Amino acid sequence: MLRAYTIAFLIFLYAPILLLPVFAFNDGTVIAFPLDGFTTKWFAELWTNSELHAALVNSLLVAGASSVLAVLLGIAAARANIRYKFPGKAAAMGLIMLPLVLPEIIVAVSLLVVAVRILGFDLSLWTVVAAHVLICTPFAVAILNASFQSLDPSLEEAAIDLGFSRPETFRLITLPLIMPGIVAALLICFTISLDEFIIAFFLTGSDPTLPVYIWSLLRFPRLIPVVMALGTILMVVSVSLLVLAEWNRRRGLARAGVADKGGFL
Repeated sequence: MLRAYTIAFLIFLYAPILLLPVFAFNDGTVIAFPLDGFTTKWFAELWTNSELHAALVNSLLVAGASSVLAVLLGIAAARANIRYKFPGKAAAMGLIMLPLVLPEIIVAVSLLVVAVRILGFDLSLWTVVAAHVLICTPFAVAILNASFQSLDPSLEEAAIDLGFSRPETFRLITLPLIMPGIVAALLICFTISLDEFIIAFFLTGSDPTLPVYIWSLLRFPRLIPVVMALGTILMVVSVSLLVLAEWNRRRGLARAGVADKGGFL
């Protein structure tokens, strides 16, 4: 019964996603069965839509900037969490990981009030970057915690005993050993930022990100197959990035000689 329940649950969860490419290659504009025939014209329309290209560039800029900043903060927080003891460490780590359990709609509205009403900022891509750093940092910390836990502290101590300074030890010893975790954290944060909609919907200005632009297309039924085609491409890219991130995570554990206890979550 447990096996049957698991299979039914996975079908319920992933069947809608698997239908994306089915309707993306459908010749009709109505998203329903029976299909009207095979076509690739919806993918061709993606290459001629300048607004879509601008939204894609915006999303790539936001995802790139937020993932780099989140991973830099994640490295500092994970190292402090694993290597040091200080008053309030548990509370500080709890606050860092808090965005994982807060509803995104609450985070989005709160950030909108703070950015516009209190700080007086104009909504732009930079407000979206700041918000995405907030929600991506816990994921980076979770991944990099495992990387620092698998790192033997005696390697750093030996380097310092041999005359290396602490910055040299971190750059030449620590950083190369945790690099698979850094790459994995970058890929995960990039994927999360690229796909995030709710916070971007509230905080974006006149330059929408790709998910916000896709939402605007849903008002036009004729363009829904184009959305399906774009969703198919995003699904393939997201899955590829997650697979690459998981491969880097396992590679890092194998290099450190640590048993694999499961994936990111």
